[in-house]
Amino acid sequence: MPLSNMAVRDIETVIHPYTNLARHREVGPLILNEGRGIYLYDDQGKRYIEGMAGLWCTALGYGNREIAEAGAEALRKISFTHAFSGKSHDGVIALSEKLKEIAPCPASKVLFGTSGSEANDMQIKLSWYYNNARGKREKKKIISRVRAYHGVTIASASLTGLPWVHNDFDLPIASVLHTSCPHYYRFGRDGETEDEFSQRMADDLEQLILREGPDTVAAFIGEPLMGAGGVLMPPKGYWEKVNAILARYDIRFIADEVICGFGRTGNWFGSTTMGMKPHSISMAKAITSAYFPLSALTIEEDLYQAMLDESRKLGTFGHGFTYTAHPVGCAISLKTIEIYERDKIMEHAARMSPVFQMRLRKLAEHPLVGEARGVGLIGAVELVADKATKRPFDPKKMVGASTVNAMQELGLIVRNIQDSVALCPPLIITTDEIHEMFDLFEKGLDRMEAWARTENARAA
Repeated sequence: MPLSNMAVRDIETVIHPYTNLARHREVGPLILNEGRGIYLYDDQGKRYIEGMAGLWCTALGYGNREIAEAGAEALRKISFTHAFSGKSHDGVIALSEKLKEIAPCPASKVLFGTSGSEANDMQIKLSWYYNNARGKREKKKIISRVRAYHGVTIASASLTGLPWVHNDFDLPIASVLHTSCPHYYRFGRDGETEDEFSQRMADDLEQLILREGPDTVAAFIGEPLMGAGGVLMPPKGYWEKVNAILARYDIRFIADEVICGFGRTGNWFGSTTMGMKPHSISMAKAITSAYFPLSALTIEEDLYQAMLDESRKLGTFGHGFTYTAHPVGCAISLKTIEIYERDKIMEHAARMSPVFQMRLRKLAEHPLVGEARGVGLIGAVELVADKATKRPFDPKKMVGASTVNAMQELGLIVRNIQDSVALCPPLIITTDEIHEMFDLFEKGLDRMEAWARTENARAA
């Protein structure tokens, strides 16, 4: 089928993130122009279930008029002001108070940005700043994990532990290290229990710290579950062990709540669900239900005191963005959080979770699926060529990407991370909609199973 005029215009003007740009010239874009609830509609009027809440972010779904009106009112009231030189507005004050109230860790202050990448980039800067302020100028290394995802700026992409984010970008930067990926299904050894695997992962982290020297390690960053790495669940006891190691060596613990924050795991924050004890959290995405680009991170009291000392010494806190604490973003975030609380969205997500997880776990019976994993309203399946040995498909067959395309043809938007296929619907999804979504997911898997048999795709 020839590409539409709009598709050709897209190809000639737009760079698409995480897209094979060469193939995009052949197949063109999916043009989505309207959304209501959990559904999106393309330029031909076809309806899709948005099974990824956009990019893990549209928690309240599409077309929420209250949020739209809150943004419009803010634009009418004060279209823009900044936070430089001590300037403020009522929205950022109220939002900072609310975020301190609901944060899963003690928070002294809040600092704002516009994306999760920015928030995690700032976490690195502030970890360095903090240790300079307290005279520990060698304590600068940041530890992340293989298959973690923390963003795409130079610094946050360095934290990310995925090869396609590093390859030919000359990343990661020298001060960022990566410890083992705690995915028991893929990396557990024969005969190793989950508890033993968890201990080995903790030992790997501690050995890395000791090899580098605890006096050189400033911070560790981790997602409650590893979202864009494939919705990888932490093994039993993992975070308890990590908490203890970081406390032992005076290492700042940053929880990346960009995906898990605001109800995705059934609590306000994934740190609570997973038993993490961070010093600071990074937030974005569902902080506004993605209706406006906004991010934030919490500042612990020790860090704030160090920042005060630096201001006395240097005369200013030399950091900030034009759009830090944008009044429209703050107004939209306040309304979003108001709706979360008023409509008991966390409680709704917790009620929907057993239905979602039941349908997800049942997918483990499918001949294509090696593992089905998740928590709350987030999950993934890992596609394998051989269930008994966990042998993956040949990457050249692009089974994950083909599966996502098959599901899109059926009217379901999901996302593949290599040969894992993720689901992360809006938190407002109902029981009937969950079943509709998984029915389409199963049909897509059946199509791919038929293809795998016909094409002998399991051949080693």
